[in-house]
Amino acid sequence: GSHDSFSYWVDDKSPVGPDQATAIKRLARISLVRKIIKKWSVTQNLTFKEQLEGGIRYFDLRVSSKPGEIGQEIYFIHGLFGIKVWDGLEEMNRFLEQHPKEVIFLDFNHFYAMDDSHHHFLINRIRSAFESKLCCVECVEYVTLLYMWEKKHQVLIFYHHPLHQEYPFLWPGNKMPAPWANTTNVHKLLQFLETTLGERSRYGTFHVSQAILTPRVKTIARHLVRGLKNTLVHRNLPMILNWVKAQKPGVMGVNIITSDFVELVDFAATVIALNDLLLEEEDSDT
Repeated sequence: GSHDSFSYWVDDKSPVGPDQATAIKRLARISLVRKIIKKWSVTQNLTFKEQLEGGIRYFDLRVSSKPGEIGQEIYFIHGLFGIKVWDGLEEMNRFLEQHPKEVIFLDFNHFYAMDDSHHHFLINRIRSAFESKLCCVECVEYVTLLYMWEKKHQVLIFYHHPLHQEYPFLWPGNKMPAPWANTTNVHKLLQFLETTLGERSRYGTFHVSQAILTPRVKTIARHLVRGLKNTLVHRNLPMILNWVKAQKPGVMGVNIITSDFVELVDFAATVIALNDLLLEEEDSDT
């Protein structure tokens, strides 16, 4: 999985998003400030298509309306506005059309400046984009690749808002817990990942291990122009990748792992290779 999957492009010419504090919004009237926000808002380099081609199958999505804009258009957002959600969904659907055995997880986990009418608009967009590819809510343990292939389903949508109850193809957010370490310290991050794996539900949910470091205000203040990638990510990714390599998948093991800048190391290939351990277990059982 990728963290803030859509943030490969954010618009530093648009106003700062409603996910930011009032003080930041005031400062961001200065174009240089918006350029700095961009350096800290971008957590991926690859487009959705490029991420899919690189093996990413879980997408972490934050969305918002544009306050003051006529209509109900919804955009991706991380500090600054990204592309329209509809354009991203269409891009993913084109990949799925060409790869009918691939399955993706779309996790809509943060909503800003959205009332119920915005939600219904977005949900109808999701339905229009994927139609029969959408997998309705089911017991998690039933959802194997074989199950998906037999039903010709390719998309699981997780929707962290009470309106999920009105649509059978929206999985509740509590089926995709993603505990967040909220630290700049890689050792604290790895300890957190270990602890939360030990506490994860044995059955009934998916589970996201967020292998990401989060800048504090003082981190940004000290390294204003360096940005997230050069300050936190480059230096710590090798250690995070070593943790990934040491994991086992399956019950009480890792399930979905997310990272920033997924192309900087062999992240996707390393996570995918963990599945071989499951196959080895099956072979030894038989």
